[in-house]
Parts: sequence; structure tokens; C-alpha cells
Amino acid sequence: MTKSPLQIARAQYAPKLPKSLRNNSVVIVDGEKTQSVADQADIEKLFPHTYGMPLLSFEGSDASVELPVANVGVILSGGQAPGGHNVISGIFDGLKKLNPNNKLYGFLGGPGGLVDHKYMELTADVIDEYRNTGGFDIIGSGRTKLEETWQFDKGVEICKELDINAVVIIGGDDSNTNACVLAEYYLEQNTGVQVIGCPKTIDGDLKNDMIETSFGFDTACKVYSELIGNIMRDANSAKKYWHFIKLMGRSASHIGLECALQTQPNICLISEEVAEKKQTLGAVVTEMANVIAKRAANGENFGVALIPEGLIEFIPEMKTLISELNDLLAEGHDSANEFKATPKADRLEWVANHLSDASSVVFRSLPAGIATQLTLDRDPHGNVQVSKIETEKLLIEMVEVKLAEMKEAGSYAGSFSSQNHFFGYEGRCAAPSNFDADYCYSIGFTASVLIAQGKTGYMSSVRNTTAPAEEWIAGGVPVTMMMNMERRHGHMKPVIQKALVELDGKPFLAFAAKRDEWAEMTSFVYPGPIQYWGPSEVCDLTTKTLIEERK
Repeated sequence: MTKSPLQIARAQYAPKLPKSLRNNSVVIVDGEKTQSVADQADIEKLFPHTYGMPLLSFEGSDASVELPVANVGVILSGGQAPGGHNVISGIFDGLKKLNPNNKLYGFLGGPGGLVDHKYMELTADVIDEYRNTGGFDIIGSGRTKLEETWQFDKGVEICKELDINAVVIIGGDDSNTNACVLAEYYLEQNTGVQVIGCPKTIDGDLKNDMIETSFGFDTACKVYSELIGNIMRDANSAKKYWHFIKLMGRSASHIGLECALQTQPNICLISEEVAEKKQTLGAVVTEMANVIAKRAANGENFGVALIPEGLIEFIPEMKTLISELNDLLAEGHDSANEFKATPKADRLEWVANHLSDASSVVFRSLPAGIATQLTLDRDPHGNVQVSKIETEKLLIEMVEVKLAEMKEAGSYAGSFSSQNHFFGYEGRCAAPSNFDADYCYSIGFTASVLIAQGKTGYMSSVRNTTAPAEEWIAGGVPVTMMMNMERRHGHMKPVIQKALVELDGKPFLAFAAKRDEWAEMTSFVYPGPIQYWGPSEVCDLTTKTLIEERK
């Protein structure tokens, strides 16, 4: 494999660890008993063996302890996020420190590898090739959902064959929900197989007091902010284009908010605020057009607007419509089968006729292209594939119409030319920042300790992350603590509650205090590329979101 000079140099980076994980051994301290964030009775009934477990924190010990052999299997689940390879490196190094005879197996292609018994042993030679690199290509990822008993049983078969004591699932909220279901079943069946989760998602919506941030968020936002800054510089040079940039984040606007704090755009829509204000699509368009008109009055017919990927789901009228569509087109339902049997030319009319009166009006008002995108095949969780909805183009089209109306009314005298962008995959497999390299390695190392201590149904947790790495607090949080009940595929199911942007939270308030100034002025900031070597205040800086939250 040919490597770039950066890859060669980066391979030598030694991730930093919390002090408790650098000692000879670790003592686990039990904290308070926990309960789920909502629907406590329902969650406890579904998870009788793993509900109510205590929070865990680690303390270092100088005692030398070599534990019995513990073989572990690891799974990468869902979309990629920078730092996944370092999570696996941390698990590997942690296991070898506990007992040099421990083995780590990687299940190939995601959770499906566990079910289909596709795996490889991850030896030191393999691990060393992937330290501090982006991507999930060491074993590949996948979106197979572990939901059926027969899948769990197939997993037990391969674990017994390989003498695997524990499985680590590296994934987002749905993947870690599946990890908890698996842990519960394996305890109930007395299989002897533990299950530990690790918090991954660039979207930043898997977090709480014990999970301060999901890994990959830091790196992805730095990559997107570099690209946004480059576009801002171009916009400020050419002075003739409005750039509408859609950013990843289907269920929350954390990426958009973080990138706004880093780059200071003229417009940044926050989906959660749109929902709170109960804004219509027309109101959002008017708000954007007013900013464009105000800048034009100052002679600045250019700017940058950031748009969260999931915006359309947060507009109340659209959210209602999408909810009805999710139920109408849920896989396996008679209505979904009837829809598929309808000739393509007639499908939009068929859908409109099967919606409530209010949603039918909204659906019929949409451009045919957007309406069609809303009826495409659902994602594995039964939801509209929002990333396929070209929201940025829809807004450009509607803003153009609004500006034409304003020009006719005499309230706009500028010119409007647009460019559209979608930044998504560009950030998912970047080489991890120093923060993510350290954080991911610590998460993986923490998982190995939880396994050694016989824990299951826990998510690896590393806190106090705005302090130097040696002061980070490692431990574990019961996955059931983060759960509530939500409708999926037309049925109520237990899932980890997504963390949305809090409109009374410090990051949003910091943004809200400056956005009017940024809207009218050209206050662009150009973050530049991720730096791996140099001053700590540049190279080890974490997200502005985390800094604001932990002030």
C-alpha cells in the first residue's frame, strides 16, 4: 500500500490517555443507580436485566494485575466517522495490556458479519497499519439491524466457536440501542457474552451529561468549516454569488451550529428553532430573502447560507406530512404494497389522495421533484431519506421567487446569483483531529476495561474533555439510561433519545447573540485545514460547541 508523507508521519502519533488508564490497573467506582430519560416503566419492562445499573468511573491503581484471557469481537456499525480506527486500536492495546494472550476479532461489513460469521483476527500488524487514520476500511461497516432472535443466536454460535467473551459495537444511537437489546438477550439466555457500545456519529446527536460528544463530530466539523471558509473567501473575492450549503445532520443541527460558530456565515438555519417558532416553509424563505435584500442595499450581492440536512422535517407542516408518509409507506404495510403497485406516473396523485386534507394540500404544493424525493424508499429505520431531498435547491428556487416579488414591490434592488453545495461524505472519513484521535483511543481503551470487569449493557464514556487528556474521566454509562420510546416502522420501540440543539443552551445563545451582525456584515472567518503539529491552542483545540457547553 502506497502511503502519503502525512500518513507515514501520522502513524507515529501516540494518542494521549486519561491518567486512570495509564496506571498498571484500574479500579471501577460505582456511582448512582440510573433510570431512562423517559418512559421508565416501559423501558424497565423491556430491559429487566440491564435497567437501573449504576454509572461507573475509573480510578487508577499501581497494583499489577493480569486477568484471564478475554477474546473480544468488534463491529463497526452505520455510517463512517473519523476516529473509528483509533477506537479499535484502543480496544486492542487495552486488551493486550490486560493480558498479552487476549485476542481481538473484527466482524466484517458491520453487524451482518456477526450474523454471517464473517470475521478476521486483528493482529498487531493489522492494527498498526490503521492507527490515526480515517475511515472504517479496516473491517468495513454496514447497516444490518440486530433485531431478531435468530440473529442473536447466530452471534452466539460464532462467539462460542472463537471463545469470544464480549462484543463491542461502535455506532450511533440506533446501533447502540441494538447493542443494548443484544446485551439484554445474552444476559437473559445466560450466554456469557458481554456487549459494550461506543458512541459514534458525526451528527453530534448522541450525547448527554455522561457522553459529552460523539466521536467524529470534532473532525467532521473542522473539515466542513475549512470548506465553508474556502467558499467564503471565494464569495468575498468574486462578490457575485450567494452560496447555499447543506450540511449533514438529519435529526439535529449540531453540525450547522458548530460550523456557524467557526466561520460566521450570513445565514445559518437551525432546524430546532424553526420547529420552536412553528415557521412555515414560506416564513423561512422570507427570512432568508430579507437578509439577502439587506446586504444588497449595502452593495453586497453575495453571501453564505448554511442549511441543516434535516431542516424540512422540522418545519411543522412538513413534519406532519413526513410522519404520515412514514406510516403510509412503512415496509410491509398494505398501503406500501399498494403504492409500489401503482404506476409511477400516478404515484404522486395516489399519495395525495391517501393523506389527511392538510397534508394533502402541502404535498400538492411541492415541486414534483421534492414530492417524489419524499416518497423514495425509506432508510433502514423506516424514515424518509432526508439526505436525498435537495433542500438547498428548493430554498434557492423559492428565494428567487420571493426576491422577484420584492423587486416588483420596490423593497429589493439587488441581483441574486446562486451556487449550491452539499457537504456530507467529505467529512466522514477524514484523518481524525488530535482531539478525535485521543478521544477515540480513550473510548476504545475504556471499553476493554469494562469488558475486563465483566460489564455489559454499558456505553464507553470519557468526560471532562475540555481539560487536558490526562484529566479526562473514563467510565461507563448504562445504555438504558439514554432510552425512550419512539415510533419506528409504525410501531413504538425503545431507542436512545437523540440530543437536539438546545435553544437555551450556551452554544446556541452564543450564536444567536452574533447572527444579526453576521447577517448584515461580512464577518467571515477562515479556519483553514486541520493541523496535527504545532501549538496546542491550534492543534488540540476542540469544538466551540463543547467549549461553550463546558464553560
